[in-house]
Amino acid sequence: MDENTPTEDGGAHRLRHGALGGASAIVMAVAGTAPAYSLAASTAVLIGAAALAGPAALLWCGIPMFGIALAFSYLGKSDVNAGASYSWVRKALHPALGFISGWALVVSATIFMVAAALPAGAGTLSLFNENKTWSTGATTAVGAVWFLVMAAVVAVGITITRAAQWIMSAIEVAILLIVAVMAAVHTTGRQGEPFSWSWFSPTHFSSVSGFAAAALVAAFYYWGWDVTANLGEESKHSRLAALGGIIGVVIVFALFEVYTIETNLTFSQSYISANSSSDLVANLAAQVGGGTWGKIMIVAVMLSTIATLETTLIQVSRSLFAMGRDNTLPRAFGKVGAARTPLVATLAVTGVSLVLFLVSNLLHSVGTIMTDAITAIGIQIAVYYSLAALAVVVTYRREILKSAANFVCIGLLPLIGSLFMIFILIESLAGTNLTAASKWVGLGALALGLIPLGYYWAKKSPYYTRGTTLASETEVAVAATAGLDEQPSTTGATLADA
Repeated sequence: MDENTPTEDGGAHRLRHGALGGASAIVMAVAGTAPAYSLAASTAVLIGAAALAGPAALLWCGIPMFGIALAFSYLGKSDVNAGASYSWVRKALHPALGFISGWALVVSATIFMVAAALPAGAGTLSLFNENKTWSTGATTAVGAVWFLVMAAVVAVGITITRAAQWIMSAIEVAILLIVAVMAAVHTTGRQGEPFSWSWFSPTHFSSVSGFAAAALVAAFYYWGWDVTANLGEESKHSRLAALGGIIGVVIVFALFEVYTIETNLTFSQSYISANSSSDLVANLAAQVGGGTWGKIMIVAVMLSTIATLETTLIQVSRSLFAMGRDNTLPRAFGKVGAARTPLVATLAVTGVSLVLFLVSNLLHSVGTIMTDAITAIGIQIAVYYSLAALAVVVTYRREILKSAANFVCIGLLPLIGSLFMIFILIESLAGTNLTAASKWVGLGALALGLIPLGYYWAKKSPYYTRGTTLASETEVAVAATAGLDEQPSTTGATLADA
């Protein structure tokens, strides 16, 4: 069916199909992870939690993350749904867990708007005067302006969003690669520790809870690649789009490891601790390339931040759209505007985020807000990643032992990913490494989801009452109505179908 063919709902619940190609999915995955932003926002936090073992935290979190990316890839090919894990977990495990999975994404993305907008504001202001300490109010105001610009771009349409991501991500990654090469060859003036392979060893951590806290920060580094799953309904080839997340994880893993190692080599631990609120990646660029390259890296961080604001808006708006379409949240969220984007959901999350900007301005410093937000988001990430990874094991349970490839790709690695996320969640909450604010924000925001869950369950929303078989006749019919080029496969899909 052509995407312009009228349907019973007049297209009110249909996103614009065919707007994204396979290459765009990779760009979206990298932009969603926001390598320059993640390094700028989280390097000091990671080293504060892991010291010299930051590379170990990234490695031992990266392996399970790859397993989770595999899970998203297989589930995305079986069930093309803007809600992604919200839909998959419902069908594989339980409707309540499915809603919690989707809600965890919504609240983590909404909190992230504050965490991402602050560096955008700080970076913009530092271009005018890098030696001045700007107030939280000024930083928040400028960040809010950038956020509103990206919200407008997302509302206008996915085609413009795609073009913007190609430009911003290409410049960002190019700058990161150039500075990485410069740092590798620039060996003079280093004040850090000499390189050691022990930086990759989990035994470098003083305790299990310390490792879990560092891994929770590392999970925040990787978070965002799964935006490709939420864009499945808008992709030309949903199978290629599903692979975008896997490729994106591999790319950003390499960038994260290189920069964390170079930071350990270039700066002393005391310097990193004393400059925990500054942009260490920009400091690294200035150290190896001079002040001009420090400015250029600030531009890369700004572009990365703006790009990830955009992809996060895409992800949360598509999740809210799916929830509204299923009536697990108000039906208005499930409607689209003239550009076939979830306009109501986009406007709603924009309004809530602006309120959070104002609240954050009344609280602590930028550095404190960033640290608490990153760890709180890590808690929520661990919840929905663990559920999604477990969902693929349950969905394909009859296929896992049919071949060695199936066993590894849809059994072992996703299960490791799920168990790892559950482990770091429990250890982090039980330990003393997280602040009370991080725990309250992380768990409190999740608990708020129990209100709409209970309300719409009591109203007997079809999401909670209909069958939970992946790719049921209902889902296939919906896919055909939406004009998808690839209908969901059955649970009997094998690795060869991938």
